[in-house]
Amino acid sequence: MSQSTTQKIGVNNSSLRRESDLETYPGKQHQTDTDYVSRSVHVKVKSDDLIMFVTQLSVMLDSGVILSDALDAIIEQLEASGFKSVLKDLSEIVKSGDTFSRALGVYPKVFSSMFISMVKASEESGKMSEMLAVLSGYLEFEEETKKQIKGAMTYPFIMALMAVAATGTLMFFVLPRFMKIYETKGQSLPKLTQMLVSFSKFLGNPEKMTMTVTMLIFCGVGLYWWLSTKSGKKAVDFLKIRIPVIGTMFIDTVITRSMRIMSTMLNTGVNVLDTIDVMKSSCDNYYFQQMWSNAGDKICDGYQLSESIKISEHSNLVAPGIIQMLKAGEESGKLGEVSDKISIFYGKKLECSIRSVMSLIEPIMIIVLGSIIGTIAIALLLPIFKISSVITQ
Repeated sequence: MSQSTTQKIGVNNSSLRRESDLETYPGKQHQTDTDYVSRSVHVKVKSDDLIMFVTQLSVMLDSGVILSDALDAIIEQLEASGFKSVLKDLSEIVKSGDTFSRALGVYPKVFSSMFISMVKASEESGKMSEMLAVLSGYLEFEEETKKQIKGAMTYPFIMALMAVAATGTLMFFVLPRFMKIYETKGQSLPKLTQMLVSFSKFLGNPEKMTMTVTMLIFCGVGLYWWLSTKSGKKAVDFLKIRIPVIGTMFIDTVITRSMRIMSTMLNTGVNVLDTIDVMKSSCDNYYFQQMWSNAGDKICDGYQLSESIKISEHSNLVAPGIIQMLKAGEESGKLGEVSDKISIFYGKKLECSIRSVMSLIEPIMIIVLGSIIGTIAIALLLPIFKISSVITQ
């Protein structure tokens, strides 16, 4: 069997290797793997705690401290928490003779597959401290991006709450007063106001609301089940990359992440196939995963990275300029440096994409909420225009 074929099999079966790692881990005599995995479901770790852990571990390893001692030192600094229990388990697993990556695999809910794959690659290259340093920077970038998005969504969220409060006040407090005046005078309400009254009565009817909520719950459960299927995930992933503006932001996010990983791993001596395997595991989108998987297969067939991306399925997700830059990096032998430059450029492009999305959301929300409140206001004002004639009758 040729070397390329062997590498190809290794890439395609990396996920199976990770699963087998969990199955074959000896662990402690009084605690099984199943105990660890079942506990991992209930452990929640803050992003800041994870970033601090990776940063501290990188510094200690770079200073010459062995892994088990570094883990023990970090554990002593932590207060009692679920994350401290996780680190204690990791320390015991490492001391039993297993690798750090296999120990991390025991807690897949805490450490992502990308995290584990990068650590595993660093173990093979012997540059774990460098890999952890870059991984810390990557986690900080991801967390900062999430905070930017959450911060930008604060204003629209407050607007939505105020709109709901204003709509509820008009529907359940102001509207009934007009209804009483018209009912006592035997006058009919304007059509638009009648529609609003009917909707208000519907919301106030317990039986109809119970039936409606029940149907919505069943539909929600059905939708949730469908989204968990392969076809549902493909449909959602397709929308993620095709929706105008938002799709651009999502693609920029994946490209930035992938180029950061490529730069990190190539510069620390990891081969291209293992790098693509990690890039694939870092993508939560079916179409990007297919593209990187096909690219890995093409590399095993003898193609260069730039060529393999270009002829792979869904290659349109990667801009031609990126492929050209990667090709230049391959020809000059500086693929890692070129990947780093691409990640920096796309990081800035991602910031612009986020601002574009946020600037688009605000006017859309103003239009939608303004239309709803405006319609209700008009429906309430129409009776006022002729209320004087109604009262005099």
